[in-house]
Amino acid sequence: MTDSAVTPTDTEPTGAKFPAYPMSRAAGCPFDPPPALRTLQAEAPITKVRLWDGTTPWLVTRYDDQRALLADPRISADTIHPHYPFVSAGQAASRKQVQAFISMDDPEHGRLRRMVTAPFAIKRVEALRPAIQKIVDGLIDDMLANSTPVDLVEAFALPVPSLVICELLGVPYADHDFFQANSRILVKRTATPEQALAAQQRLLDYLDRLISEKLANPGNDLLSELAVQHVATGELSWHEAASMARLLLIAGHETTANMIALGTLALLQHPEQLAELRATDDPKLIAGAVEELLRHLSIVHTGRRRVALTDIEIGGRTIRAGEGVILANDIGNRDPAAFHDPDPDRLDLHRDARRHVAFGFGVHQCLGQPLARVELQVVYGTLYRRIPTLRLATGLGDLDQIPFKHDGLVYGVYRLPVTW
Repeated sequence: MTDSAVTPTDTEPTGAKFPAYPMSRAAGCPFDPPPALRTLQAEAPITKVRLWDGTTPWLVTRYDDQRALLADPRISADTIHPHYPFVSAGQAASRKQVQAFISMDDPEHGRLRRMVTAPFAIKRVEALRPAIQKIVDGLIDDMLANSTPVDLVEAFALPVPSLVICELLGVPYADHDFFQANSRILVKRTATPEQALAAQQRLLDYLDRLISEKLANPGNDLLSELAVQHVATGELSWHEAASMARLLLIAGHETTANMIALGTLALLQHPEQLAELRATDDPKLIAGAVEELLRHLSIVHTGRRRVALTDIEIGGRTIRAGEGVILANDIGNRDPAAFHDPDPDRLDLHRDARRHVAFGFGVHQCLGQPLARVELQVVYGTLYRRIPTLRLATGLGDLDQIPFKHDGLVYGVYRLPVTW
């Protein structure tokens, strides 16, 4: 929904002073949100910030306010809205060209989402656990058969979810170099509009051809189901189907891959927590560890982006119709009030972290979260047990040599050299 008659207040006089967003993390603290976010959460939990294009949306930093807004139908996820607060110029160009269902509002969002919900249902995903375990064990076997050091990202973290999502969608894993390279461009904040549009078009052309093949020779996979049940019947256009497939392919490997590598690095910095996870076969402890790492790391670190459709009163502030809103889930997940802990920056695998907002909240929360949870449970429950001496090849605590994805839409590491 857009309303061209709305006159937003997300552009301010030249002299107005607002902090730039996103903000920088503190040196030596790559796992924690920027200190400025903690200050805002305590002193100005709903305040304006300045983005790359000079617009000044509202930044919401407290957990309860974030959940309230994410569940509020007066807040729009529609990227076609003229005042949507894009992360970067590249993202603005790509999302204006191709709008996936996560960037739409109901009822269209719900209509399209329902077409791909079934394969990500908890029971269906649980049935994949043995196959995911086999993939994880096979990749660990390959690592153990090779000499060290090994880049855990290339050898393990990226292949695990890529193999799983390829099997689920019906995308040939042999093409992983192609789709991973183009995905990397689309999730990079520094990508130019030209680079983002070119990468997106390459993926759309590839997926369009693949959907055509599935229509002619359907298999037992999600793309075949989309082609036969929705494209062939006219319920979905080719463009909509390719757009949906692009979203699932990128989201299906990028986020989990970053959680595997960054979660491993965080655990290596907390050897007592790692030792406990390594020694357990308790599925409840492993599942709890996954939730705590999701809360602690919050790899979607540029906030959930929205636009107010009507005036909204919240936290003593009035967000006007047409104003952009950013829900900073990384600091929301560190809100002391939310998790009843005076030290929410502490990694505690025994914490009840299930109410985190790492997957968002409300109708737009992550479709693939059941799959991500099972993948991470299998990985965190297997990798450290099978390689008990796993350690950084750069030396314990030497984080300066690790290339973190400060420039990404999804946070993580570009490489993680490990040995054993």
